[in-house]
Amino acid sequence: MTDPTSAIDTLLAPFHQFGVNLGLSRIQTLLAALGSPHHSVPIIHVAGTNGKGSVCAYLSSILTAAGYRVGRYTSPHLVDWNERICIDDRPIDTKIALEILDRVIQAIDPNLPTPTQFEIVTAAMWLYFADSQVDIAVIEVGLGGRLDATNVCDEPLATVITSISIDHWQQLGDTIAKIAAEKAGILKPNCWAIIGTLPPDAVAVVTDRIAQLDCPVKWVKPAVKVPTVRFSSETPSAAKSLPWYEFAGIEYPLTLLGEMQLTNSAIAIATIDVLRRLGWGISDEAIIAGMTNTRWLGRMQWTTWQGDKLLIDGAHNPAAAVALRQYIDTLNTPISWAIGMLSTKAHREIFQALLRPGDRLYLVPIPDHSSADLNLLADLARSVCPEIGSIDIYPDLVAGLTAAISSSNTHQPVLCGSLYLLGYFLKLNRSTL
Repeated sequence: MTDPTSAIDTLLAPFHQFGVNLGLSRIQTLLAALGSPHHSVPIIHVAGTNGKGSVCAYLSSILTAAGYRVGRYTSPHLVDWNERICIDDRPIDTKIALEILDRVIQAIDPNLPTPTQFEIVTAAMWLYFADSQVDIAVIEVGLGGRLDATNVCDEPLATVITSISIDHWQQLGDTIAKIAAEKAGILKPNCWAIIGTLPPDAVAVVTDRIAQLDCPVKWVKPAVKVPTVRFSSETPSAAKSLPWYEFAGIEYPLTLLGEMQLTNSAIAIATIDVLRRLGWGISDEAIIAGMTNTRWLGRMQWTTWQGDKLLIDGAHNPAAAVALRQYIDTLNTPISWAIGMLSTKAHREIFQALLRPGDRLYLVPIPDHSSADLNLLADLARSVCPEIGSIDIYPDLVAGLTAAISSSNTHQPVLCGSLYLLGYFLKLNRSTL
């Protein structure tokens, strides 16, 4: 069967060479040549080190349940390019995607600097959402915020910063304050800001920016568990078996796993409250239905491999690794880690967050990406956790994961370390989709 994204890969391949090149001039020129489609799309703009995708998933699901036509733009994709651009939680059709991407590429001025691959896909997103006349779009920042290609709207309905920690320091800066300044670049004058739990250095930067722009603001704290839920006749049956939480007087079920979802879900609810204040009709029933229906691949997701139970998670930076370990600690079992990491990531800090005495480590490369040296990772892991049970290196994911699974009678297998690695796994294991 032909991979549905291969034609899109082929079309976009010539632009991969331009890499990550932050800046707004190329995307603004390209959008102007396309008739400025971004000006006709009301948006919620979501930045943050971790949690962006989950918040976008919650918001688009709730707004769809409320009866709106909802665009959602996220990155990176796990399996297919189509995942990035959705309407009502349905990925863009490949034929339509190719037609729109071709329109974008035809609009590029050969006499000006060539847009990056991400800028071309972002322009296609704006064009698709405008052509489709979405009521609202939930837009995830690709990298940073201030100079990200999504940051071209002057009056978003709301801007969201989910979290701030060290990641992508090569582009965003090597301190929390510098990264916070980049992410706060999505804030706009007099536009609502919804802010998650941030470290003190980030709070100072974001608070200053909010004051400069006179933004109304919601500082969000984690939701709290509802001890006893009173179901109504309209409560979906699927919601009745889920854990329920409360934020700002609104009770809702939660499908996504992990402690960080208490904050991520509360951020989504706070954003919905802002939309209600702005006149959008979103009932409590739509919130409950939307939260019940929320799915987000590859984030603390239980699946199977060769018939055995497997937990998969990106855990591609230290903060995400800490969140994964917090969840795993509730399982009360040693872990068999199948891990691959990009060369650019904070390997020591990720290992420090994840590894515990008695765990086993199965190191694998990440196909088609700048994978970290596995021998160096093995040495580093041993220095971080000298009492680890075993460390082995495998030439590919299938071999490493099969070995990790073989210990499932004593250790819980977990695959993590990179969203690209998870995407490769999901392609191999499409039955999970």
